[in-house]
Amino acid sequence: KVSMQLSDLGWIAVGAGVTGLGFYYLQNTKDKSEPGAPFVTSPPHPGWKPGDKMPIPYAGKHKVLHPADLKSAYFLMISAYVPRPIALVSSCSAAGIANVAPYSYSGCVAHDPPTLVVSCCRRPDGSQKDTCTNALETKEFVVNVMSDWAVEAQNFTCANFAPNEDEFKEAGLTPLPSLKVKPMRVGESAVNFECKLVKTHDIVNAAGKVTATVLFGEVVAIHVHEAVLVEDGAGEGKPTVDVNRLRPLGRLGGNTYCRVGGSFDLARPDRAAASTAR
Repeated sequence: KVSMQLSDLGWIAVGAGVTGLGFYYLQNTKDKSEPGAPFVTSPPHPGWKPGDKMPIPYAGKHKVLHPADLKSAYFLMISAYVPRPIALVSSCSAAGIANVAPYSYSGCVAHDPPTLVVSCCRRPDGSQKDTCTNALETKEFVVNVMSDWAVEAQNFTCANFAPNEDEFKEAGLTPLPSLKVKPMRVGESAVNFECKLVKTHDIVNAAGKVTATVLFGEVVAIHVHEAVLVEDGAGEGKPTVDVNRLRPLGRLGGNTYCRVGGSFDLARPDRAAASTAR
């Protein structure tokens, strides 16, 4: 276990948040040949100028909620910090038993080297989930991107399976061999990140109990289906992924998922707008 400072946790949250901002809960589509394909629109306020006010469009004021005063902050967190990218994590035990499970407490936090984080909450009885146990034992896992064409099978993996049960088989998912790690990739995912565990951080509550373990995975290989890969999308030697064809999913509160139903480009103050949508 590697110790961390609050600043480290801060950039975890920022990375996860930036990743999640790409999801928009819109159901429209212009391309009927690819169900769920997003469309590109103009920014919502094209006439905005620096200094113009942009108030909340509702009457009333903020109400302060203190986590320590709540019976549970779980439902508030998963419905307020949205949308969240979903890491469909495949791992295997030291004995070689495969496991697959989705985690929405996740994010991309660095690109040099490419690094992903997955936070594994403990079960109500305090025990670790199989994904966490496997990653700690083997120091390896794969993050697979969820897309709408396989969501039912991928969602099925979050059922409460016994450690000796293989979610690939139970959900009907296709295991594909990885190149640099032992855990198998999910064949129904168009993007797979092979990860080596480089550090962990335990989340401890006020009672001193560990409630979650954050896994930091350095990406050592990336598999991208040729149908969604844009070889030089951001310039020579700078590949990108076509989000219109990837059709990724995000997580909202409760049992609610969201699609990328639409997108728009908005230039940063220090650079020109450059669309990555194709």
